[in-house]
Amino acid sequence: MIAYLDGKLAYKDPTLAIIDVQGVGYEVKISLATYSKLPADGEKAKLYTYQHIKEDAHALYGFLDPNEKALFMHLISVSGIGPGTGIVIVSSMSVGEIRQAIVQEDVRSIQAIKGVGPKTAQRIVLDLRDRLRKDELLAKAGVETVPLARQHNTNRAEALAALVTLGFARAVAEKTLDGIQQKHGNDLSVEELIKFALKSN
Repeated sequence: MIAYLDGKLAYKDPTLAIIDVQGVGYEVKISLATYSKLPADGEKAKLYTYQHIKEDAHALYGFLDPNEKALFMHLISVSGIGPGTGIVIVSSMSVGEIRQAIVQEDVRSIQAIKGVGPKTAQRIVLDLRDRLRKDELLAKAGVETVPLARQHNTNRAEALAALVTLGFARAVAEKTLDGIQQKHGNDLSVEELIKFALKSN
């Protein structure tokens, strides 16, 4: 998996950036928040990335702020939310506003985002409120939460990508991983997630 790209900004528009890393141009889907903070073309830029692999396409999603990437990873861990919807959500509100809406169970604000219906908004709140509250408490106690959040969600994302590569249908792989994490907890390694998934079929 590509964790970040560090190179020169070759091109940008509100949804896309191309980062030139030693002569190779990486096309990266970006949020509006990242677009607004990107430097001018030709300047140095570093994006924290998530690589999304499915049967018919590979896509990179990039974020200037690791906190935004961590929130994006939280969002796409919710059943029914893919990276496309995740990027729309983080483009619609700031990281702080989204976190606050989830923690305060403000379903209406989340539901107001294009492409997010009432059931999806409720699922986001139910799935993420306790996790984000825990992050906030840890942050107040001076514990760095981004690497923890990134590791946990990246493990799931990497396992999901691997299972799709191994021939699982994406929806089946997501459902399988949901069941494994409910049964065994969220601290499993990529290898453990994949092994459990392969044994469950």
